[in-house]
Amino acid sequence: MKFSTTHIKNISIYIMSLLYIMVGIKHFSDPNFFLKIMPEYLNHHLELVYLSGFFEILFGVFLIFKKTRFYGAWGIFILLICVFPANIYLYNSETAQTALDISKSKALIRLPFQIPLLILAYWHSNEKSSYTFSTFCIIIFIPTIIYFSTL
Repeated sequence: MKFSTTHIKNISIYIMSLLYIMVGIKHFSDPNFFLKIMPEYLNHHLELVYLSGFFEILFGVFLIFKKTRFYGAWGIFILLICVFPANIYLYNSETAQTALDISKSKALIRLPFQIPLLILAYWHSNEKSSYTFSTFCIIIFIPTIIYFSTL
């Protein structure tokens, strides 16, 4: 008997939605955390932290509802690409690593974890996915969530 990938996909949607909303709220409750990894070449750091937090909350809420899920998932996909320079800056900046108390090797490990987040956002944007792709997404979902819960 096949396990129902649809049920597990729905669970992953709600978990990811909650995580994006929580991280978005953290942009407002602790903006200094995010300011520490803002690349120096960008202007208006605080405004960008608030803006990205707003969109994380918005897209996280959009994920919850079937009618807006497509837009929420693609919004998250684009947002992950937009904030990726902060992860690169964290890897390249000793100052940012010290501020977040993270080693260069841990900052390096964070970089490829954006890929499963992008894949999951894409998966969530599609109402129907193949059994094989859904199984793959379920497999990468588990270690991705475990990793991010340790940050």
